[in-house]
Amino acid sequence: MATTSTPQPDSSSNLSITVESNPSDSRLSELGIQSWPKWGCPPGKYMLKFEAEETCYLVKGKVKVYPKGSSEYVEFGAGDLVTIPQGLSCTWDVSVSIDKHYKFASSSSSS
Repeated sequence: MATTSTPQPDSSSNLSITVESNPSDSRLSELGIQSWPKWGCPPGKYMLKFEAEETCYLVKGKVKVYPKGSSEYVEFGAGDLVTIPQGLSCTWDVSVSIDKHYKFASSSSSS
């Protein structure tokens, strides 16, 4: 199982997107992916801010994610298990329609 972590060049934060390519069926089962809600979108550009950590599994699609203020990007697509950190503001440049299962980390305290 190959796991790649791509740190962002923004030195003022440690926000990084982790991409696990082609996780095993047993790993997906263990996470309960099939019971997670689904979300999809057509090709286009979307500005997003993640208020909570999100773990998602792309069933189909392809996207380049550009963290705010950076020209660097992280690319992932169908078959990838992705963790997006809480607090990340980014632009999703979707080249192939996205269909994904997702789950937000539950926060243990509120401010």
